[in-house]
Amino acid sequence: MNKNFYGYIRVSSREQNETRQRIALQEFGVPIEHLFIDKHSGKDFDRPAYKTLMSVLQFNDVLVIKSIDRLGRNYAEIIEQWRVITKDKGVNVVVLDMPLLDTRNNKDLMGNVIADIVLNLLSYFAQIEREFNHQRQAEGIAAAKARGVKFGRTPLKKPVGYEEVYEDWAKGKISARGAARKLGLNHNTFLNWVRKKRPSDCL
Repeated sequence: MNKNFYGYIRVSSREQNETRQRIALQEFGVPIEHLFIDKHSGKDFDRPAYKTLMSVLQFNDVLVIKSIDRLGRNYAEIIEQWRVITKDKGVNVVVLDMPLLDTRNNKDLMGNVIADIVLNLLSYFAQIEREFNHQRQAEGIAAAKARGVKFGRTPLKKPVGYEEVYEDWAKGKISARGAARKLGLNHNTFLNWVRKKRPSDCL
């Protein structure tokens, strides 16, 4: 039966470059028109190119990826997708960075057992690395906050004339919406500033 070679490439963001993966897959023999690329996090499989790829793959085709973490980083979902691809669809998978994960060569029982063990280990370590990166990021943010680094949007500066308009509003001369219009502000922004200055004014 005829078989087609397809390649799947994933990078985590639009700023990252997929060239290294693209070259490796093309050198293996995947036609450029059969390359599917996602610039998306590996936390799940809700990715446009991956979904299209899954709709194209047919029995006996070969799916080539550079490494198992390009498929994804969620341990349970990688195992499930591997099962869908190899068992349900009957597609062979080749992981270039791990020759043991080449289902074309592991058709006997021992080969399948070895492939399953390697897949489970690599998927597990991919998830552990992801969780470690999240922990390291959280620790970095906590350390930065301890040093006084501010996160989030820079607070909007009060425009010229704010105090005068505020006094008019506080004396009941104009409404909050009228004050906001005079200052060129959003109504909620004006009220937020008022709450911070004199919370009782908004009760």
